Amino acid sequence: MISESGESWHLIGNADQIDSPALIFYQDRIIENIKRLTASINEVSRLRPHVKTHKNSEITSLMLDAGITKFKCATIAEAEMLGMCKAPDVLLAYQPVGPKVERFIGLMKAFPNTAFSCLVDNEVSLKAIAQSARAAGVIISIFVDLNVGMNRTGIRPDEKALNLYQLASAEPGVNIIGLHAYDGHIHDASLSIRQEKAALVINAIVKLQQAIVSSGLPSPVVVAGGTPTYPIYAAIDGFECSPGTFVLWDKGYHDAFAEQEYLTAALVLTRVISLTDERLITVDLGHKSVAAENEVANRVFFLNAASARVIGQSEEHLVLDVGKNHNFNIGDVLYGLPIHICPTVALYGEAQVIDNQKKTGEWKIISRERKIKI
Repeated sequence: MISESGESWHLIGNADQIDSPALIFYQDRIIENIKRLTASINEVSRLRPHVKTHKNSEITSLMLDAGITKFKCATIAEAEMLGMCKAPDVLLAYQPVGPKVERFIGLMKAFPNTAFSCLVDNEVSLKAIAQSARAAGVIISIFVDLNVGMNRTGIRPDEKALNLYQLASAEPGVNIIGLHAYDGHIHDASLSIRQEKAALVINAIVKLQQAIVSSGLPSPVVVAGGTPTYPIYAAIDGFECSPGTFVLWDKGYHDAFAEQEYLTAALVLTRVISLTDERLITVDLGHKSVAAENEVANRVFFLNAASARVIGQSEEHLVLDVGKNHNFNIGDVLYGLPIHICPTVALYGEAQVIDNQKKTGEWKIISRERKIKI
């Protein structure tokens, strides 16, 4: 099941030392995933991994050790974590509004050796960010956020985007760097379908790039895609790529994107707390312990109970149908592979770190909070 290193890779020799439910990180598999990512692109400098998946200083340090210098994040706390790790280049892939603008400026002042940037998709935000920058005596680097089909944030890559880019280039207090395009709507299992849809995005971005250059401005940096379309953008020289889930992987991505051979490197450990009836058992893995945005039967898969069916879930409990004549006992450990790892990680304050099938320590999920200090 999912492992190139044998079916027992997930077993923990000293699991009795781990309270449940627990988030488990397998350090050797995380390191291997980082190696596979850096080997998958012609220039490591084109990588800008998104840290929203792991939210963790130790994993960030492993990426820095692998030569990755650029990062993307979604919250001020994630950006602060990256500053604490001395990451050279950090893009806040979010448009700061209200108090977040001042917090962003606080980041820049607290970590002067990190080059921070953020997104804008409208003139109102551009003016507000620039005004705050001027008042603080700083220059804020920005990317124009493009709506390439996600229909969440961004401006369409047309004349309006060109106009916003030109306005930004002339606005005191900001430094326009490039274009940001997230295509989270492209997540088809078929790589060929993803390629067809991404081609439309790429054509629109390149056309806008050319228009910007034709207007007399330098060619913009392009930050594009996420994990599903990463192989497509990685093949295009000049584009920076922002995969995130690759570092931990999960069952959802494993099942959907067969061409990306990353290792599942994070699980949730849970225990049997009740033998509910002859078919049902209950474990301590509730809504608060595994991402619950999917329907109840599609939230977690158990490596050592592959045929178990989820019957119900509440805040602290998960009920499983494991069939008659099962051999489960009170206290038995189950190893759960989340369907969606990113929001699962955010439910935990720390991860139990496994090396050579033994717990060796804990890593704090430091930026799961909305605020660290800034």
